[in-house]
Amino acid sequence: MKTLDTIALLLVIIGAINWGLIGFFGFDLVAALFGTLSTFSRIIYALVGIAGLYAISFFGKDRREIEE
Repeated sequence: MKTLDTIALLLVIIGAINWGLIGFFGFDLVAALFGTLSTFSRIIYALVGIAGLYAISFFGKDRREIEE
């Protein structure tokens, strides 16, 4: 399960960086790399969204479990 948590966290970080770039500079990195709403960019947006929803579960985890 730790691998899934790590992947989800990485995708959430990628999403956060992309939203930061959009907010500060009006630049969408995913669209620039893969095309505006191309199939691949839509898949990336969907994966980041699913990872964000999964990351909500991190709030319910016992902190001692994470440290081990």
